[in-house]
Amino acid sequence: MTNYRSLICAALLAFAGASHAEEFNLEADANRALKTFDVPGMAVAIVKDGKVITARGFGVRKLGDPTPVDGKTLFEVASNSKAFTAAALAMLVDEDKISWDDPVTKHLPGFQMFDSYVTGQMTVRDLLTHRSGLGLGAGDLLWWPSTAFSTDEIIAKLRYIKPATSFRSAYAYDNLLYIVAGKIIAEKTGKPWGVAIHDRILAPLGMNGTKTSVPDMLASGDYSAPHSKINERAAVVKPMPVPNAVGAVGIDTNAEDIARWMNMLLNGGRMENGQQLISAQQANELWAEQTPIRISEPPPALAATKPNFAAYGLGFSLRDYKGHKIAMHGGALQGFYSTVLMVPDQKLGIAILTNAENRSVMASLYYRILDQYLNAQPSDWISLYAAQEASAHQEELARQGKEHGARAAKSSPSLPLASYDGEYEDAWYGKISIQNEGGKHIFRFLRTPDLTGELEHFQHDTFIVRWRERNLNADAYVSFALNPDGSIERMKMAPVSSETDFSYDFRDLTFTPVKPPKSAAKAP
Repeated sequence: MTNYRSLICAALLAFAGASHAEEFNLEADANRALKTFDVPGMAVAIVKDGKVITARGFGVRKLGDPTPVDGKTLFEVASNSKAFTAAALAMLVDEDKISWDDPVTKHLPGFQMFDSYVTGQMTVRDLLTHRSGLGLGAGDLLWWPSTAFSTDEIIAKLRYIKPATSFRSAYAYDNLLYIVAGKIIAEKTGKPWGVAIHDRILAPLGMNGTKTSVPDMLASGDYSAPHSKINERAAVVKPMPVPNAVGAVGIDTNAEDIARWMNMLLNGGRMENGQQLISAQQANELWAEQTPIRISEPPPALAATKPNFAAYGLGFSLRDYKGHKIAMHGGALQGFYSTVLMVPDQKLGIAILTNAENRSVMASLYYRILDQYLNAQPSDWISLYAAQEASAHQEELARQGKEHGARAAKSSPSLPLASYDGEYEDAWYGKISIQNEGGKHIFRFLRTPDLTGELEHFQHDTFIVRWRERNLNADAYVSFALNPDGSIERMKMAPVSSETDFSYDFRDLTFTPVKPPKSAAKAP
């Protein structure tokens, strides 16, 4: 187990002793970051003024295997796929096949949101700008982790997901509407999203190694294995294929290919051969501010990272650093995190692809690279981020310990344990089951095989489900509410840890019994 107190001390000592005049050394910084944040491998691409400065790997593809990451090693880049979806729609706008402000129902007549007004007013642009009124990550459990729902089923279930705010009033990141956008691409091109992206973007750009499905990536030979934290240490885990969420995710790429992608965008949609893949007008539209984002206060040690503006464009987050506008995006799937970042006025692009679940390793490195190319006073970002990460994790562990210590440990469930067994149903997710298996009460999301775990009593009518797949890091409280007659009225869930990925949107679920319990007798 990582000793976080030692990590904090070591990081602060390293920062205190760091030389600000130290010459930029990407290899040294990348390898140091990998070691500091317990990440097995990464690929880095840097482009400047239309030239590829570097497109190479660091570390290994898989723990326990010395095969190194190289410039052709594939990584799942998750939500960095959103920019490809936005670019494909921009090409359809160029071809007059759609308009950004067309109603979605013009292209998908069966599309329906919870509110009929929103259904009629939602535009293609709205699909990409995270201002629909849906809450953060709303509905993600329909595809994350891998589920048995089809893309069409996921889109149809949007009508059952209640909004968190009014339409176009606030920013809240979502994935489901990018799945809808991917469906429009398929409808207008007559090809599945992955084929359309390949034929219209990847092939023209010469991104010949890039794939649009996990099976294709695994068949390539040169790919990275996913790693997640289990008991505080990185461990190899299985890939998470999500073919039903293409549009929001789906791209598997490498350093050499992502460099071509960045250069095209930085050149106003123009490819290396001089042809326009996307018109300059639509390329600019991708980086135009669409939805303002409230700026939060960073920890004091990271104060220099606070932007003066923040917004979302079309498939890109927008902000500033050291007086320069930045267009960027992150990506996160089981075992893979990535960042693609561009500074338009400097024709600078930075992509960092990793085979682990750690944001600090990427942020510490891209700020180091930004400082170098923007001629800014350098900071020891690796030490700063390591100290902040360790401190935040210690605070979360302390919070959980306090919560656990304050529980009514001697309390008992209101009902016999068998009374909690049965099937429960949520309006948009569907069914879960609780069954007695060998004396253990097993909780299952019926369309999500990996969300299976054992219930343990926490206090009163609240339990904790511990998922068998320990790399999920998403154990959840399961709380039951009773009717006056003692029968179960509903069941709600909430993550145990604040570090749980927001796509485990347990809080949005309200389960009711499919069949009321036969007996509501209270436990003696």
